[in-house]
Amino acid sequence: MSRHGLAHAFARVAAAAALLVAVSVASGTGALAAGQELGKVLPTRSPEKVYSSTCGYCHGHNVGPIIRGRGLPVETIEYFVRHGNGAMPAFRPTEISNTELKALAQWISQAPVDAKEHGQ
Repeated sequence: MSRHGLAHAFARVAAAAALLVAVSVASGTGALAAGQELGKVLPTRSPEKVYSSTCGYCHGHNVGPIIRGRGLPVETIEYFVRHGNGAMPAFRPTEISNTELKALAQWISQAPVDAKEHGQ
């Protein structure tokens, strides 16, 4: 392929990618959180809400270890949330904001045992 042909092909791919991103954002299927508008910040969720919608899916339901009522150090919780461990994925600041993570880690660290949770 000639240099001109390669440049033309690259330009077409770049234009197609830009169009795909524009359509994705306009249709609400882009990298924005559900219900989030471009340029708008979602309100901060309570630690209980983050736990029930994110952490509680595995922890306390025979998938991940029970973490409430163990007095885990705040720094340890924050590290595992951001970096993951084994089967646990890392959660980006776009999934759990830094403000939410700080409150969540404090809440989990101080939370009492929940008798409804079961597992490892």
